[in-house]
Amino acid sequence: MDRCQIAIVGSGFAGSLLARVLATLGYDVVLLERGRHPRFAIGESSTPLGNLALERLARRYSLPDLQQLAAHGRWLRTFPELRRGLKRGFSFYQHRPGRPYANDAGNDARLLVAASPSDEVADSHWLREDVDHHFVRQAIAAGVDYRDQVELASVAIGEREVQLRGHRDGAPVQILARMVIDASGPAGFLKHQLGIPSALRRTATRSALVFGHFQGVALFDEVAREAGAQLSPPPYPEDWAALHHLIDGGWMYLLRFDHDVASAGFLLSPQALARVHRGGAIRPDLLWDRLLARYPSIGAQFAPSTPLFPVRFQARVQHRMATAAGPRWAALPHTFAFVDPLFSTGIAWSLLGVERLARAFEAAASKGRGRLPPASVFTRYASLLAREADQVDRLIHGAYLALGDFDLFASHAMLYFAAVSYAEARQRLIAGDDDAWTGFLGVDDPSLSDVFGDSVSRLRRLTHGGQRRARAAERQEYLRWVAGAIAPRNIAGLADPARHNLYPVDFALLVERCRLLGLDRETITAALPRLRGVA
Repeated sequence: MDRCQIAIVGSGFAGSLLARVLATLGYDVVLLERGRHPRFAIGESSTPLGNLALERLARRYSLPDLQQLAAHGRWLRTFPELRRGLKRGFSFYQHRPGRPYANDAGNDARLLVAASPSDEVADSHWLREDVDHHFVRQAIAAGVDYRDQVELASVAIGEREVQLRGHRDGAPVQILARMVIDASGPAGFLKHQLGIPSALRRTATRSALVFGHFQGVALFDEVAREAGAQLSPPPYPEDWAALHHLIDGGWMYLLRFDHDVASAGFLLSPQALARVHRGGAIRPDLLWDRLLARYPSIGAQFAPSTPLFPVRFQARVQHRMATAAGPRWAALPHTFAFVDPLFSTGIAWSLLGVERLARAFEAAASKGRGRLPPASVFTRYASLLAREADQVDRLIHGAYLALGDFDLFASHAMLYFAAVSYAEARQRLIAGDDDAWTGFLGVDDPSLSDVFGDSVSRLRRLTHGGQRRARAAERQEYLRWVAGAIAPRNIAGLADPARHNLYPVDFALLVERCRLLGLDRETITAALPRLRGVA
């Protein structure tokens, strides 16, 4: 029987990165993978907060590749062999069934929010096949004992150790560890083995997913103009973004990689799925074709494309465990809970989980080689993840309620952009030693913690649970409420009717609103070259 200090189950980017960090801290780590790299995975869109987490990990644990992967320009120069896509912002388009995409001069069906001022410091879409494999290779180089094609059959958690049993190529695998960390994602290894209850009842969002990778997808701005839509000049190349097509009861993501491949998928509420599925067993290819036919401009965008593998279907993407930690075990965020990929929260949240556990083990190791963190740390970790999962669900459930009314949707989205832009600015300008433990989406921020829930309550009332469009007066009152709710954190000029749903990175406004960050104009002005990526 093999022995180690930490066993990590699952070698996606988060599990592999945590294994690597723990190895650099002196822990004896075994990383167990059921499959084999390189392998396909989705969950591909990074955000500025995710990149900040990479940069902090790079500095703290001397992992220079993470610094290079945290910005598209650096990535392209340093690791051109790792395929990725340029992500300059978030693009949203409202579609109506049976009609070509239409948009007026005031952008009544278009919202663009920039995430970076240039390609050099932009976010990236991660081709997970390449990126996950890179993280595994780096973990092995750091001394992690990596074992793939391991089929684990059981786990037994004792008072002093954890026993894992399984097989690999017909041979038994038996590992004794002092602690196990579950990075298996939705598979939920520990959930099933330990009988951890589901807490999915806490998640209001419900959606199915039909998805694939495609080559030759047309640029949507060209398709939209051909359909007669008015597109005023954008704050960034709008197809080089996380592109969201909003449809009746759901939405489509489209993430464009630099090598003419795009990742795309429709997320469908149960009602939306029922409208396009006509009974019997679901055939993903037919479901995909029906959705493209139902929304002509999306269909036109995909008309020249070729799928790289058969379209796949997942009946429900949501999952949630009752807790993220227990005696001698912990789960990374994506294993603990997942809501929906709307707003690209997954990579950033996963990296925060890695950071938090890394800091906990770092503090323990400083008190003695191989020591484990105290139970109180894991209690704090589980409590924070639970509150963050609730907040992500409020964000996304509110967006689903508003899908039929673009003004409401765009206004609700301002809550997300206010929370993340404020957090990003604070972390870049006022870096703190405890940034990893700062609550995601403002859950610990007294100015933001309650507004997501308040928005859901208002939207539920205005839309009768998503069943109708709000009246004009109700809509205007909600828009005014959002503007007031985010005002204490609105450093980006959001919820401004004069911008007509186009939001560039505005450094002049950042300087003007310096007091919201507790800084003076001189401090922010001095930091501008670094923020622009030119220093």
